[in-house]
Amino acid sequence: MVRTSQPTRLPADVYESAAAATLTTSRTVPQQIAHWARIGRELEMSPRVNHRAISEVLAGTGNYDDLGEHEQALVREAWSDRAASLRSRQDYAAQFAAAGESYSEVDEDGNLVVHPAH
Repeated sequence: MVRTSQPTRLPADVYESAAAATLTTSRTVPQQIAHWARIGRELEMSPRVNHRAISEVLAGTGNYDDLGEHEQALVREAWSDRAASLRSRQDYAAQFAAAGESYSEVDEDGNLVVHPAH
């Protein structure tokens, strides 16, 4: 029997980012992770993309402005994924409630909703 996939452990942030991405793509979480893996493989093998420079910028040791157009686009995508993952883990309502503070937000229809302190 030929196995088409291998079980693998993933960091929680990778899984959460993939789960967040499924909201805007037509992929499942495993399909999204496989998609990213294929893109990463191709980028590392590409002679047109400086993978090391991208890694340095993402690690905070390189300069974004020194990257080419393609590399900058890849860095922006990575930053966007990180931000989405961080936002998906935030529970502002619970934080305001724990602090005893009120907060306001806009609902889906654009109406202001004020949540009083408890």
